[in-house]
Amino acid sequence: MKILLASPRGFCAGVNMAIETLETAIRLHGTPIYVFHEIVHNKHVVDRFTREGAVFVDTVEEVPEGAVLLFSAHGVAPEVRRVAAARRLRAIDATCPLVTKVHLEAIKYAKQGYRIMLIGHEGHDEVIGTIGQAPEAFTLVESPEDVATLPFGPDDKLAYLTQTTLSVDDASRIIRLLKARFPQIVGPPKDDICYATQNRQEAVRLLSDEATMVIVLGSQNSSNSQRLAELARERGIAAHLIDGASEIDPAWFRGDETVVITAGASAPESVVQDCLSWLRQRFNADVEERTIRDEDVYFPLPKELRAAATAAKLPMA
Repeated sequence: MKILLASPRGFCAGVNMAIETLETAIRLHGTPIYVFHEIVHNKHVVDRFTREGAVFVDTVEEVPEGAVLLFSAHGVAPEVRRVAAARRLRAIDATCPLVTKVHLEAIKYAKQGYRIMLIGHEGHDEVIGTIGQAPEAFTLVESPEDVATLPFGPDDKLAYLTQTTLSVDDASRIIRLLKARFPQIVGPPKDDICYATQNRQEAVRLLSDEATMVIVLGSQNSSNSQRLAELARERGIAAHLIDGASEIDPAWFRGDETVVITAGASAPESVVQDCLSWLRQRFNADVEERTIRDEDVYFPLPKELRAAATAAKLPMA
C-alpha cells in the first residue's frame, strides 16, 4: 500500500486560536468554564476539553450568572452577546477572524439596504451566527436549485456572502448562477471561503488523481471535512470520513491501494498519526508526504485574554 499524506491538513489558524483560547482561559479562570456550542467541530477536541472541565452548552441560559462563557470559533449572533451581557457573564470571544470578516460584511450590506443571499448550510453554527447579524436581510441559498426560486427581480438591491467552509466548486457554481440571474448582485471584494478550506480541497483535488481512495480524518458535523470527502467522490474516488483509526474497516482494502490521507481543519494531527500507524501495521504501508501549499497564517489570542494572561504571568502559546 502507498499512502500520499496531504499537506496542508488538520488544524488551521482559526482552530489553533480557538483551542489556545480555551486552554488559556482554563489556566486563567479554572473550571468549570462554559463554551457556547462546540469549540470546534471535532469529537476528539470536544471530549478532551470535557475531561478537563469545560461545559459545552447550546443556550446562554444554561450558564450560571457571572460565569465565564467562551464563544466558539464559528461565531455568534449579536442576540447571544446581548443575553450573555444581561446575565453578567464574562465573555471571551474565540470567533475565527475570517468568520468575523463575513459578519462585518453582512452588517455593512444590511445597513446599505441590500438583501443578502447567504450561500451555506442550514443549521450550521457559522450560518446561524452570520444570519443573526441582520436576520431581516438574509435569504439562505443552499444549492444551485435554490437560485431559480428566489423571489427577487432586476430592481432589487442584492448582495451575496458565503459560509467560510464550503466547497469552492459548489460555491462558485452558485455564485455564477446568482450573477447570471441577477446581474446587479454584488459580493465581497475577497472570497469568503477561508484559505485553509481552499488549500485542503486543492490538495485532495490534485492528489486524488493518483489515488484509489481518500481517507479524511474529521467529525461528521465538520462542514469542511465533509466537503473533502465529497470532493473525492465527485472525482470518482472512494472516500471515507472517519473520526479515527478505530473506524477503519479492513474490508475497504486489498492491500495494494494508493490512499490519500488528509484531515479537516478541526482534526488533531494525533488522529492522523494513529491512522498511519494502523495502515503501516496491517498493510506495510509506505508513506509519502506531499506538500501542495505552505501555510504560515497565525491568529493571536483575543485581546482581553492576552492582557489577562500577561497580568497573571501565564506563559503564552
